Amino acid sequence: MIKAQDDESGATFNVQGDLVSSYIWRGMYQTGASFQPTFSFGIAGFSLTAWGSTDFDGYQASEGLANKEIDLTAAYTFGNSGLTLSVADLWWGGQGANKYFNFKSHETAHHFEAGLAYTLPVEKFPLSVAWYTMFAGQDKDAEGGQNYSSYVELNYPFSVKRVDLNVTCGLVPYKAPQYYTNGFAVTNVALKGTTAIKVTDSFSLPIFAQAIWNPRLEDAHLVFGFTLKP
Repeated sequence: MIKAQDDESGATFNVQGDLVSSYIWRGMYQTGASFQPTFSFGIAGFSLTAWGSTDFDGYQASEGLANKEIDLTAAYTFGNSGLTLSVADLWWGGQGANKYFNFKSHETAHHFEAGLAYTLPVEKFPLSVAWYTMFAGQDKDAEGGQNYSSYVELNYPFSVKRVDLNVTCGLVPYKAPQYYTNGFAVTNVALKGTTAIKVTDSFSLPIFAQAIWNPRLEDAHLVFGFTLKP
């Protein structure tokens, strides 16, 4: 994200929006072309982020409700340790579903997730690993108990000439209906490339392309997008 504002206390505000040809989440197709805004605030290792996704089907898609997602995340990074702890509220009830403020355990459309991420303190090998577990909300089994669906992701960024690249490997460690798995499974293998188109001397448009494979579902995706930011 780009720093949009920085005050004397060291607080930062960030704003940007991505337009993507399709929305893929952890290796799983969600919907078609979508606009995805981000707004965040950070200070002294602590951050609050609001992220959303809305497709272009309008109020009502031809089959079911149009896609609409709102994710709120609070995170804290422990100095230069490379360790980040996060708690997120994921809501993808869809446009027209309403009842956003219904938090009753067996009725809510919210998914509450805790995450722990660590980046190796090696400049030439900045591998990161993160573990996410849904601990409350809609992620329930047939008897109404929590599934505790979990997802583990490794990321390795590097650059080739003017292109920033990132390799991702995501997996589900045990049975999780949320990810359509009956046990351990690799669900997300991806390569993303990001560069920029120079429009004027003072403005460049970041663009990206991502190839994604989901071995568990035997599915594949190729996504293109660009980012609008100050």
